[in-house]
Amino acid sequence: MVITTSITSKERVKLAVSHVEPDRAPIHFYAVPEIRFAIEDYFGTREIEDILQVDFRYVSPAGGPVPRSPEPGSGIDKYDEWGTGYTLVPNNTGGAYYESTELPLARITSMDEALAYPWPDPNDFDYSVIPEQIERVRDYAVCVGSPRVPDIINGMGRSRGMDQVLIDIITEDEVGIALIDARVNYYYEWCKRCLEVGSGKIDILQIGEDLGNQNGPTISPACFESFFRPRLQKFFDLAHNYDAIVMLHSCGSTRLLQPQLIEMGLDILDSVQPEPVGMNPTELKAEFGDRLTYCGLMSVQSTLPHGTEEQCRAEARHRLDFIARGGGYIFAPAHNIQADTRIENILAIYEEATGLKFK
Repeated sequence: MVITTSITSKERVKLAVSHVEPDRAPIHFYAVPEIRFAIEDYFGTREIEDILQVDFRYVSPAGGPVPRSPEPGSGIDKYDEWGTGYTLVPNNTGGAYYESTELPLARITSMDEALAYPWPDPNDFDYSVIPEQIERVRDYAVCVGSPRVPDIINGMGRSRGMDQVLIDIITEDEVGIALIDARVNYYYEWCKRCLEVGSGKIDILQIGEDLGNQNGPTISPACFESFFRPRLQKFFDLAHNYDAIVMLHSCGSTRLLQPQLIEMGLDILDSVQPEPVGMNPTELKAEFGDRLTYCGLMSVQSTLPHGTEEQCRAEARHRLDFIARGGGYIFAPAHNIQADTRIENILAIYEEATGLKFK
């Protein structure tokens, strides 16, 4: 069944996630600031989601914990609410990322230190602003959250060191797990408060956990089942209790874990990359496409930054003509479009997705 009548973005996304093919595939957009600024300059407006026909809009509470300010000359450019210090580091795409260079949780070795740490408080946010935000974007798929929620491996890795976080999990270290659960519980309460005030009008809870790398899953299915599943399951259940869709961001090869994610009730797997082992889009669609919606699959590692405009269009057409068939697909880059990507390639794929001409 294909829906051809005029529908809202909200309806389009819900149909696709229900594995009904809408009038066109829903569209999302992810890009680093350098690309966003370049596209804004190209069109002469900041409203690029409107131009690119993006079907998703985000709401969030106001305020929040106030990070401390860096000391002059410290080499730290900013701190986050966890006390982690970041330095802006140039990368080989011509852009720059904030990399964690002061890791406060790496210094914690005892339960007393863990309990005494100045954890951020979800009560510091003003959630009352959310209903008005929802009303302004009510015809779109209304989202709350981000890939940072709860983001155990990466998020804790920035504050404690990724190697140490993985060691904590493998060895079931009491202190390390207490730190992880402090993060998980903080974000759970934050999500709960957002969904509560949203009163059933938030369509998608977006969370994140980078479960894969280029060569396979970062953790085994057994480790996922014993450690990650119970911590993520409560976010899945929370969303569904408020009639919201669960959207999980995960980089890398997740194919071996997707049966467990489906069993848990995952609706959308986000930022799906086509290059890692086992992540061939055609195979994913055949194996799991009737039970899981994929968001992404437009290559940001090869095609978008290094391909020709026609190669970009061809990849977009494959995703739209095959992966989106029967619903279950959201057209999007596989991650943030990086700074070395030509604007012409980006516009080409969104022309294919929207049927519009931008040039």
